[in-house]
Amino acid sequence: MVILDDLRVEMVNYRKEMIELSDVLNLKESEKELEDLKKQIAADGFWDDLENSQKILQKTKTIENKIGAYNKLNENLEDIIALIELSIEAEDDSSLDEINRDIAKFKTKLEDKKLSTLLTGEYDKCNAILTFHAGAGGTEAQDWAEMLYRMYNRWAERHSFKVSLLDYLDGDDAGLKSASILIEGENAYGYMKSEAGVHRLVRISPFDASGRRHTSFAALEVMPEIDDSTEVDIRPEDLQVDAYRASGAGGQHINKTSSAIRITHLPTGVVVSCQTQRSQFQNKDYAMKMLRSKLVEIKEREHLEKISDIKGVQREIAWGSQIRSYVFMPYTLAKDHRTGFENGNISAVMDGDIDGFINAYLKSLSHGTLEK
Repeated sequence: MVILDDLRVEMVNYRKEMIELSDVLNLKESEKELEDLKKQIAADGFWDDLENSQKILQKTKTIENKIGAYNKLNENLEDIIALIELSIEAEDDSSLDEINRDIAKFKTKLEDKKLSTLLTGEYDKCNAILTFHAGAGGTEAQDWAEMLYRMYNRWAERHSFKVSLLDYLDGDDAGLKSASILIEGENAYGYMKSEAGVHRLVRISPFDASGRRHTSFAALEVMPEIDDSTEVDIRPEDLQVDAYRASGAGGQHINKTSSAIRITHLPTGVVVSCQTQRSQFQNKDYAMKMLRSKLVEIKEREHLEKISDIKGVQREIAWGSQIRSYVFMPYTLAKDHRTGFENGNISAVMDGDIDGFINAYLKSLSHGTLEK
């Protein structure tokens, strides 16, 4: 019974940590904000502005998830304490293994919640724009780029984030050459910024009849979605806007007209494109959002004073200097080369189970052991 008594004391002490976590997460303010948002949703004319109503609904869902996750974690703690007290009262330690498993799960979830409080960067709370690029190697690399595309879509689904396709260019025979998606949800950029860089795949190629092992590379760019309240100095005369006929994912409509838009920022060489909306105007609007976001992300990363300090075509990705490797053969392992974190369940990783990598990055960042 001594072990159970010690466990009870330990878990009761966590009640204080949960109160502190509630304060750090600012849950009282979140509850007030949620109440206000629900009033807006119930008001007459809410659906008159469809774009704004969608933003409010997404924000409502994000806050509900935030409050719900905290409440569930708090309930887990109280359930564990209740089970320990029942075991002590009955002088029965047969549930000790179950209690220890529950405690381990609780501590892991609490640590994850604490990590979310580290996201205090200027743009961490923003939505994230992810752009995928296949490396050299043709079909092999293009297939790998599509596998990463699926992995991050699955990660977003696991966290109840909304994903919108912005641009998609099919591969020659399989996979994709490039694609861009918008992930909407609280702290999306704060979490996803850890994923920017080159990703390396080692596997027996399904496209090689000889069954040889291949190494492929794909790159991921991650940008915060910058809203209109952030001033970005982009002069119209610095833009080259091209319209073209879209191809790839997005539905039949986009293939019938030259509605796709490509914008080149001439002073920096930065290029963005969007083809998934139903009109040229909508595609241009999204492309401009992507351009603003990319220029701001480069400025912040390069520690520049202003956008005009960006010189020449940006080469954010150095091929070969991968941040993470994914090995399918002769063993299975995904390893992050910055933090040392690894996961041998490669199937789970490719199905979106990458929180361990993200959390390890955030921990290392908070400890000052790696650069942003």
